[in-house]
Amino acid sequence: MLRSMTGFGTAEAQIEGIDYSVEIRSVNNRYLKVVFKLPEYFSQAESDIEKLLREKLSRGTVVVVVRMKLPEDLAAYKVNSAALQKYLEELRPLEIEANPALRVDLGSLLQLPGVCEPQPLDEVIERSRKDLMGLIGRALDDVVKMRKAEGKVLRADVLARCKEIETGLKSVSKRSPVVVQDYQKRLAQRVEELIGAGKVKIDEEYLAREVAVFAERCDIAEEISRLGGHVEQFRSAVDSPEPAGRKLDFIAQEMLREANTIASKAGDAEIAHVVVEIKVAIDRIKEQAQNAE
Repeated sequence: MLRSMTGFGTAEAQIEGIDYSVEIRSVNNRYLKVVFKLPEYFSQAESDIEKLLREKLSRGTVVVVVRMKLPEDLAAYKVNSAALQKYLEELRPLEIEANPALRVDLGSLLQLPGVCEPQPLDEVIERSRKDLMGLIGRALDDVVKMRKAEGKVLRADVLARCKEIETGLKSVSKRSPVVVQDYQKRLAQRVEELIGAGKVKIDEEYLAREVAVFAERCDIAEEISRLGGHVEQFRSAVDSPEPAGRKLDFIAQEMLREANTIASKAGDAEIAHVVVEIKVAIDRIKEQAQNAE
């Protein structure tokens, strides 16, 4: 199934009294690149989260954002009495020597390093870890769902372009034999004019050989066949159960190469016009293929 690389998913829940919100965004990339924006408490969970992502995603830049809001009883800092007492012991002699009436401001003391410390949350965080991974999984499911929905739109577009290419190929295939016939008529007419004017005499065998050389030079049957084969291969890759973005991009490059060869060999304005439309369709396919996972 064709999937886009663009996706977005969110999930929220309260776990162990802590409010968590998860946001996952994905955009195009040739490979899978994961960017984490996690609370410091969960920095060690990055490898587990990335493993979960790789089980469901194969390409794209994926940004994982986890936010947490602590309840008041856990958000409050704890005063380190020992550190505060140590500061007071260091300041007391200075206070007496400088000015006996001088008093130390408690608010200033609380701002000193080590006096106020965050409460230890290791046990709470560890208990929350399993449920948080489930929350991340829910957000990831939303990302995959969005990628599939956009993939359906992408699939419809590229298959419509494939039909445009095949329609153009039919026109080119129909016009190709006429190109040689027109060349033969123009050459014969020019020869007749020269013979009528008494300027030249040309052997009929030489004339036929010249037409044969032109026909060989502008023969595009093989290129038409190869381009048609690439279109069929592209269709098969689109409906492959495996991610096929890189393969689709490569096939599109081969399609463009064949179209350019047809344009250069045909030597006909009408075919060149049709090939321009074919190349526009291929260019659209290339653009869409780069969005596919």
